[in-house]
Amino acid sequence: MSEIRTRFAPSPTGKLHIGGLRTALYNWLYAKNHGGKFLLRIEDTDRTRLVEGAVQNIIDNLRWAGLSYDNEPVIQSQRQDLYRQAAEELVNKKLAYRCFCTPQRLEQLRQIQQAKKLPTHYDGHCRNLSAPEVAAGLADQRPSVIRFALPQHGTVTFTDQVRGEVRFNLATLDDQILMKSDGFPTYHLASVVDDHDMKISHVIRGEEWLPSTPKHILLYQAFGWTAPHFAHLPLLLNPDRSKLSKRTGDVAVDEYRTAGYLPEAVVNFILLMGWNPGTDQELFRLPEMVQQFSLEHINKSGAVFNRDKLDWFNGQYLRQKSVDELVTLARPYLLSAGIKNVDDTAYLQQVIALEQKRIGKLSDLPGLIEYFFSPPKIDVSALPWRKQKPSEAAQILREISQFLGNFTQKDFTIQDLETNMKAFVRDHGGANGPVLWPMRYALSGRPASPGPLEIAAVLGRQETCRRLERAASLVIDQS
Repeated sequence: MSEIRTRFAPSPTGKLHIGGLRTALYNWLYAKNHGGKFLLRIEDTDRTRLVEGAVQNIIDNLRWAGLSYDNEPVIQSQRQDLYRQAAEELVNKKLAYRCFCTPQRLEQLRQIQQAKKLPTHYDGHCRNLSAPEVAAGLADQRPSVIRFALPQHGTVTFTDQVRGEVRFNLATLDDQILMKSDGFPTYHLASVVDDHDMKISHVIRGEEWLPSTPKHILLYQAFGWTAPHFAHLPLLLNPDRSKLSKRTGDVAVDEYRTAGYLPEAVVNFILLMGWNPGTDQELFRLPEMVQQFSLEHINKSGAVFNRDKLDWFNGQYLRQKSVDELVTLARPYLLSAGIKNVDDTAYLQQVIALEQKRIGKLSDLPGLIEYFFSPPKIDVSALPWRKQKPSEAAQILREISQFLGNFTQKDFTIQDLETNMKAFVRDHGGANGPVLWPMRYALSGRPASPGPLEIAAVLGRQETCRRLERAASLVIDQS
């Protein structure tokens, strides 16, 4: 087998889509699995839709995901001469032609076809213009395009690496524009010329490009080139099975980066949105992906984007991080949320270690741990345990404060707290709820949190006693 060469060819019309990242990943994995090359191409020939900063966004997100490319990126807008020469070659071969149809005529044609419930195809009006007619149009500087003169009968058949044999009736295709009136090529011409020039062996792209493939194969034949292998990936779908798009939610990779998803979690998640390893394994590091990836295991049906599953993946990878790594990752989110005093690394390590099993994504962290940095808001009605009276909850909080106040900070470890509070509970009726529930809520201000003794060990003796007394006083003030 000759060298495997794949490419990722995004258009810089906005931020990189999560579906685009999946396409890049599959191309990268296939190339690396075969010891080949993964190349980057920027398809910027649609000058009306360019977005400033989009190219850098694509590059930054590929780097963030760990998908390095093996070339200096190919920029289509810098290769105009190559496309022009290719188009003129087809014109000279009588396989393409000049079209002078105005936008007004094309719109009128479309309306007529729609009214008759016919396919909205170009009708070949300029296909048989004589050489003098073409020369006159060019001499008059009438706007024109170059169209591909597709065969009008027969079929195009090819083997898709995902879908098997695919067949298209040429009667359903129209004469595609190859060069626009602004002198820039369309996607169809530029893509074929570049894939040939870059020696691409496998074109792995989204399912939406499947209808374009027969036109591309015919272009390869027109140039006398060998076509690459094609593999069309299943669509990414919303839970209602509509197509995942920019209009239906957060689909830019940046959205997930900002929310605090780890690159390894996002990459692992999108790997399994269209590819099945054939086993029960779910967690894959990049080297494992490279080793196991194959086109044969790509699904044909669309993949539903399950945000809960992404959260699960992210939680798995967050729990594999060391506390030191998490502190570094978390600090920017804490500062952005306005949490102060996060410079005490030793204290932050204790806090994050306590919450590590509960973190879904890094942006959740400020809300989970803010009570470690400032006293929580207390809803007095939530302090009592079940049928416990507020006054009874306040009394037990004062007794806990007095009890813990007798210990030194040195003895305020989780082990000592568990031993001593077990004795305290035993001396106060033996039931945990009436003691530990008010304590938990007084320290954290929330019903769901780590255990009260774990919180107390991190807060320390002085702050723990201060919060217990504060909560008890709030009950008395409102009684």
